[in-house]
Amino acid sequence: MIISHKHKYLFVELPRTGSTAISRELRTYYDGQPILQKHATYADFLKIASDEEKKYFVFAGIRNPLDDAVSLYCKLENSHHKIWTGTVKRNKRLADYINLAMFRFIKRTEADFSTYFKKFYKIPYNTWSDLSHGEFDFIIRFEKLQEDFDDVLRLIGIEPVRPLPVVNKTNKQADNYLSYYTPEIIPRAKRVFGPYMRQWDYQFPREWGETAIPWWNQVEFGFFNVFRRVYWKFLRSRV
Repeated sequence: MIISHKHKYLFVELPRTGSTAISRELRTYYDGQPILQKHATYADFLKIASDEEKKYFVFAGIRNPLDDAVSLYCKLENSHHKIWTGTVKRNKRLADYINLAMFRFIKRTEADFSTYFKKFYKIPYNTWSDLSHGEFDFIIRFEKLQEDFDDVLRLIGIEPVRPLPVVNKTNKQADNYLSYYTPEIIPRAKRVFGPYMRQWDYQFPREWGETAIPWWNQVEFGFFNVFRRVYWKFLRSRV
């Protein structure tokens, strides 16, 4: 999480949304400074923020979940920055243990994306963006990273210094993430990602055919979100 008291903004860092590049740029050129942990939530910030800081311009990123799932798989498959090989200390959060289990499964079975997806993507997808992103002043879409970042700076009243550099890029990920989705797993991808994509106005490829979200899928999404929100808001930083 990055804050600037000079420009009165707060950047909330959601994983795999270009947050590493943005946070470095904010710290280097736009008077930003770290506050709390890198992936702290806005709820975490509100617990310590002053009345004035609560009025700051708040922005964060979002990413198409079809792309995000492939990015995570490629990071795990290639042991991104050796996070899961023991050379880098891991945080002790539930998400870290889940990612470690994914990493071990991929390494043990040499699973391709389809096998990995069927193993670990069974319930409707969501992220802790669900907590507060809908209330923020601006959402940077990963698909329009440079354009949206420039728009944010201008809304804050800052002229962009330079284009965003490429930082923390996932190794060996194909340019077309849709190529990872085989016909076998497309029906599940529709069910798993459909409610989230509707919430953030993402579209499935036309060639995937009918993508209407059935009512029961939306109910399932809401059911699991009840428990997720409790964890993200009250337990995430303690586990």
